[in-house]
Amino acid sequence: MNKRGLADRALVCALLLGTCALADAQGPAKSGAATSTEAAAAEGAKIISQYVKAAGGARALSRIQTLSAEGNATAPDETNSGTYMFATKLPNRYYSELLVGGKPLIEAYNGKSAWHQDQSARPATMVSPESTDLETEAEIANLRLLNLRKNKFSVAFIGHAEVNGRDALEVEVASAAGARRDFFFDPESHLLLKEAGNIGSAAQEILYSDYRPEGGVEIPRKLELHLGPQVYAVVINRVAINDPVGERVFDLPLSSQAKLPDLKALFKEIDENQKAIDKIKEDYAGTEVEEEIDSDADGKVKKRAVTESSFFYFDGEEVSTVTKRDGKPLGDGEEQKEIEKAQKRVNEIEKRKAKEAAKEEKAKEEGKKEKDDDDVDVEMFLRTCQFVNPRRERFRGQDVLVFDFEANPEYKPRNLAERIVQKLAGSIWVDEKAHDVVRLEAYFTGNAKIGGGLLASVQKGTGFVFEQAFVNQEVWLPTYVEAHVGARVLLVKGFHVTDVTRYSDYKKYHVAATSVIAPPKPQ
Repeated sequence: MNKRGLADRALVCALLLGTCALADAQGPAKSGAATSTEAAAAEGAKIISQYVKAAGGARALSRIQTLSAEGNATAPDETNSGTYMFATKLPNRYYSELLVGGKPLIEAYNGKSAWHQDQSARPATMVSPESTDLETEAEIANLRLLNLRKNKFSVAFIGHAEVNGRDALEVEVASAAGARRDFFFDPESHLLLKEAGNIGSAAQEILYSDYRPEGGVEIPRKLELHLGPQVYAVVINRVAINDPVGERVFDLPLSSQAKLPDLKALFKEIDENQKAIDKIKEDYAGTEVEEEIDSDADGKVKKRAVTESSFFYFDGEEVSTVTKRDGKPLGDGEEQKEIEKAQKRVNEIEKRKAKEAAKEEKAKEEGKKEKDDDDVDVEMFLRTCQFVNPRRERFRGQDVLVFDFEANPEYKPRNLAERIVQKLAGSIWVDEKAHDVVRLEAYFTGNAKIGGGLLASVQKGTGFVFEQAFVNQEVWLPTYVEAHVGARVLLVKGFHVTDVTRYSDYKKYHVAATSVIAPPKPQ
């Protein structure tokens, strides 16, 4: 694909967003609130440490590569019974299945995409925030509450709570992406009594009891699952630690999968269609609202900023002018600077396009193909990644093809771009009829070092979401971009940036780029 290709979107988000946040990568200011936060974090870490010791110790817990459990489940009315299955596998695989009355309730994360199946529908891919929540649950389940800080989770003691009439200590665990889960521990045995959290808007709780040892680790044999208004009683009758668990356990059922088309041909069609899309986009303008939250390596928020802008497209690229900062309109002087900045941006695009055209023409005259080895194109994406789990689903009222991607373990990357692309895993939603990508979710499966780590290091878990909507039954246009970036730049202290941009109010315009003196006016 060209420089607006799938992998390139992720690279731009990771590298540019992380680098731009360098200026703010400083330690948090000391205050009474900060001191209180530090105390809550210390107390939360202490409670979790007590749990780890009671559950068998860090050494025993860290040896768990896979864990599977099976049991019997009973519905609230006690007339329907069924089965329960649960499995985890390092580094982040997760599968939970409740089968009552012949109808399954499944939630799973296969390391690339989150999916679920309820009692009335076929398996379907989750999208954020549901996918982010389930990914967080999968990672925490595999960590066994070990090394949370190292894995970019923050902890905080919330206070005392009641679980089934018993006193409990509540600790919140939060990811850099903002997903949260609450854990309730017995102050006497230090074992886990309850876990609670949301998968999107759906509240879930699991109550644990009847702990018994298995492989040197205390495992609960009775569960009480609260899924929305429904409550299910589960009795575990089989537990296995480090037994083989295949990757297929966590993938969507084969019956729900479709035949994957010729991806090289598909991506080539999408790439070629981009030129036509870029032309159509130039007739559109809209509003974008960007919220940026900067945190330090410990998850403490240092700065939160909200910026509202008007934007239009020129030669396929977005040109914006800020209209509000933190809800306040710009003054006349600031507004004029934004207009001048937009004009400068247009001029830069024109110059760069002219330079690229000249280089391509020269290469053609010399009988050579103009190509930068670090460009992210179709061939690079296909070389470095493998594509699995193709399925056809409905997304925002449109029929789409969805498939997962991950590193191709048999390919050895040859340059920086290939090394970075090979660190990515995630899912892609494609409208085959419109020849466009309608959604992309990707994250880094490992640290991506630039300049051997001296210049920058994008941390494992850094993730992105890119989503579009079909506007005026004519063209897919961006509606949502989300990035969670963890980075270390020039060996300074690490930091995290959460950046969410929402696009709206698309209107059809015709913009004359040579006369950009203010946000475009409707025809």
